[in-house]
Amino acid sequence: MANQEEANPLLQPRSDAVPKPEESSPPKPPPATAARRPPRWAANEPPVGRGSVVGEPVARNQWSSGLFSCLGRSDEFWSSDLDVCLVGSVAPCVLYGGNVERLGSGRGWFANSCFPYSTLFMLGNSLFGWNCLAPWFSYHIRTAIRRKFHLEGGFESFAKTCGCCHGILEDEEKLEQMETACDFATHYFCHPCSLCQEGRELRRRLPHPGFIGKPIWVTMAPGEQTMARRGA
Repeated sequence: MANQEEANPLLQPRSDAVPKPEESSPPKPPPATAARRPPRWAANEPPVGRGSVVGEPVARNQWSSGLFSCLGRSDEFWSSDLDVCLVGSVAPCVLYGGNVERLGSGRGWFANSCFPYSTLFMLGNSLFGWNCLAPWFSYHIRTAIRRKFHLEGGFESFAKTCGCCHGILEDEEKLEQMETACDFATHYFCHPCSLCQEGRELRRRLPHPGFIGKPIWVTMAPGEQTMARRGA
């Protein structure tokens, strides 16, 4: 007959009781934690990945002017916009070199970009009758401007307007690939307009590297001083 103390489930086990080896279970390993992907960072911007604090990507900035706004906007840069439009229509190599120099913020960028562009420009017009080679060389600056100022690309704007391609918009790598392809297509099919839009954007956001923004003190001689006599 079994012991009543051992058969009663309400009684607590005795302190001197030794558990059987088969009843002791091995310790369970701690649950593995899923590794999180670090958030993606843009240049001089907060994280734009899904792993940010608020859980949503940061909205991208808009271009200051449209692609076909050749005459620019009616603001303080209106005269500069006309200059960009004129140079982009007559000498796109000069405008491209100036954009690269302003974006690079250093001297020497103009010669390293304007001469290769001019060579491809002349070859394209001589062999094929139109400027079809220079866009392969110049579309990288549009990608650099878009990344530097965290601007909205052409594909993202098109997808938001049409309400499609949500899966690509949520994937940063695929979105960047599509935006780079759109940058090339914009330069290839609308080359003068794209150069002018980039020139207007850079002139509004960055000063020219040759500009020295230091105050100039001008010393002026004091004027002739006269003393008036008081009436008696």
